[in-house]
Amino acid sequence: MLLEFKSTNYKSFKDELVFSLIPAPKQKGLDYSVMKTRVDKKAYKGLCSAVIYGPNASGKTNIIGAMDTFKSIVLRGNIRNYDDDNEPNAASGTLELIPNNSSNICKPVEFSITFIEDGLHIVYSLTADLGEFLAADSTRKILSEALIINSNPVFTRGNELEFGSLDTIKDYLVNAFEHNAEGAIALAKNNLNAEELFLVNGFKTMFSSKLVSVITDWLEKKFMVIYRANSMRIIRRFSDPKKKSVYIEKTINEAANYFGINSNALGYVVDNENDEAKLYSLFKNNSIGKAIPAELFESFGTIRFINMFPLVVSALLNGSTLVVDEFDASIHPMALMSIISIFHNDDININHAQLVFNTHNPIFLNANLFRRDEIKFVERDETDHFSTLYSLSDFGTIGKKGVRKNDDYMKSYFVDRYGAIKDIDFTPIFEALMDDAKEV
Repeated sequence: MLLEFKSTNYKSFKDELVFSLIPAPKQKGLDYSVMKTRVDKKAYKGLCSAVIYGPNASGKTNIIGAMDTFKSIVLRGNIRNYDDDNEPNAASGTLELIPNNSSNICKPVEFSITFIEDGLHIVYSLTADLGEFLAADSTRKILSEALIINSNPVFTRGNELEFGSLDTIKDYLVNAFEHNAEGAIALAKNNLNAEELFLVNGFKTMFSSKLVSVITDWLEKKFMVIYRANSMRIIRRFSDPKKKSVYIEKTINEAANYFGINSNALGYVVDNENDEAKLYSLFKNNSIGKAIPAELFESFGTIRFINMFPLVVSALLNGSTLVVDEFDASIHPMALMSIISIFHNDDININHAQLVFNTHNPIFLNANLFRRDEIKFVERDETDHFSTLYSLSDFGTIGKKGVRKNDDYMKSYFVDRYGAIKDIDFTPIFEALMDDAKEV
């Protein structure tokens, strides 16, 4: 369960970005959105959803990009570049794209995440000097790194590597660690690499591969960050594929039927010399089955829904955090309302799954659908072009700017009570074009 993500100096967020799924104090109503769990006799609460609003180019996607980049850095274990032509988030591999492009000084990039997994409350943070924006040849260095488990520091890395009490993670330490503790600590301190994360290198090999696996498995499998969802494609792989084989998944076709697809079936076809399965539209005519690529028959919205639905299923079954850029693009609001209501359903969402997405659709600005602390806004300053994230709950409930539970959130947003909206008028451009045309 994700509780909090922080980032500093990631693209338009020059100052600290704090994305919190911890319920704000004094918020009442929609209690089904609040998930509760206990770790080491301490109670924790987390929100099951959040929706992010803001005008184009305000920085909404940069929040998701920061999460995706942090995840990528931790999983590969270093701050060196890597090439992946299929990666929609270029900054996750080309790290000189991360620092704010308008900053006059070289400022470090910071990431921090807090989540609960395997009965542990985990906080991991890192700070890195990546140089200035587009400075690909800069010498990179990890300035700090820290791991805190159940409020107890395990290690901190700054100018020196320091260890706290390891009793908190004694069940996760490698075999016979007690007999080699001093040697392992000395070896770790003397073998730090400026570009490599201690967590997934030295700490993993010498202290606790089991604990690191808990962290990296959660990041890889349960922190489902979908950056630029329009480029998303779910490719199915099978352990023993057969050429020209067709796989029809009952759950997906049932969802497609509710979605409105009832004249044909949808399935994954394995073809050619590889084990990749691609989505096809399946037809039966005179007892003869035919299949054509789905992109030739189905609408973009249908394909996008079918690609995305397995992620929703996976999140709910595994208790994952699903973060999607433009979740609602090309999909009817009623279908999305149903998915959101499932995440809010205590009887179905028993594994504490979470759904986070950004949108331009004001229909979700509804006090009966989202709590005030679940509604986030991103605003970009017109002067310095820096982005700021805040929640509807930050306005409080009293005074002229206060937001009450029964307020009309949508109406208030469009009259600019909350900010994060921009008045756009293209008229001058077209007036100039018409005047130029008259002169010709």
